[in-house]
Amino acid sequence: MLRSELTKAMKTAMLAKEELALGTIRMILAKLKDLDIAERPSGNQDGISDDKILSMLQGMIKQRRESIELYKKGNRPDLVDQETAEIVVIERFLPQQMDEDAIKDAVEKAVADTGAASIKDMGKVMGALKKSYAGQMDFSKAGGMVKAALN
Repeated sequence: MLRSELTKAMKTAMLAKEELALGTIRMILAKLKDLDIAERPSGNQDGISDDKILSMLQGMIKQRRESIELYKKGNRPDLVDQETAEIVVIERFLPQQMDEDAIKDAVEKAVADTGAASIKDMGKVMGALKKSYAGQMDFSKAGGMVKAALN
């Protein structure tokens, strides 16, 4: 489903001559193709699942946010603006993001469901969250909340 949405968006950006959107969507599709190729040796000829695509998109946003911080330190407002614009394009393909209260509730539920008792169980809780909320949750925020809940 996401693949067809990305392809449609690329065609729309081409027709509308939206250079930034077109370039960003092409970048997304190139990364998707790389991941699909990497998945083939494990017997998956159809490509990665929508959940993995959502995780990939979140990773791309995370990379851009890190770059923005570096560009700000380097006094490069032009690159900050470009990265910010790319984030906006990528976010169009993600489901509605959870707010902080919703993340907190999901963390509490995941801790209870997995029976996590100590910080050693953090991986189990994060795995459950990633399985249930791929593309909807900022896992860097969730990680801090999980750590706090398990301490």
